[in-house]
Amino acid sequence: MKFNQTPIFGALIVESTPFTDERGSFFRTFCQKEFENHGIEKNFVQSSISQNKFSGTLRGMHLQLNPTSEYKLVRCIRGKAFDVIVDIRPESPSFLQNFTIKLDERNPVALLIPPGIAHGFLTLVDNTDIMYQMSSYYEPNKAHGYRWDDPVFNIMWPKKPTIISVADENWSNFII
Repeated sequence: MKFNQTPIFGALIVESTPFTDERGSFFRTFCQKEFENHGIEKNFVQSSISQNKFSGTLRGMHLQLNPTSEYKLVRCIRGKAFDVIVDIRPESPSFLQNFTIKLDERNPVALLIPPGIAHGFLTLVDNTDIMYQMSSYYEPNKAHGYRWDDPVFNIMWPKKPTIISVADENWSNFII
């Protein structure tokens, strides 16, 4: 596995190295020892899959607040998505910066998102599934979010979303 720093402090692109032969391919999605060797000593205690039927589905911008803030390891296991993170940690050198990456079922890449980072994605094709691993258990009363189109975040979405939940549409803007 390769760990590459993004412009967002503490957020990493985790690249797996596939083994390929006539049967197909095989690659590791997680290895506790390799994460620890890169200073990431969090246990992932929960996994979830977001299934999205249609292209243009937007989910975000989400995070979990303290004391249950979490690391997330996010990858696309089917389809293709435009994935976005925004640093909302005032003490961070990358405060209010965003980072975008296209996640694709054919590319063995994951995004490691540290606590204090808002996350969202827009599906680029029908039937896109995103897998999450989280370092904290989900606490509904600590779930939070911000508007996907907040001008402070300056996210350059590749297209306008066509499907957004009422909850995601009603998040407030980030207040500086």
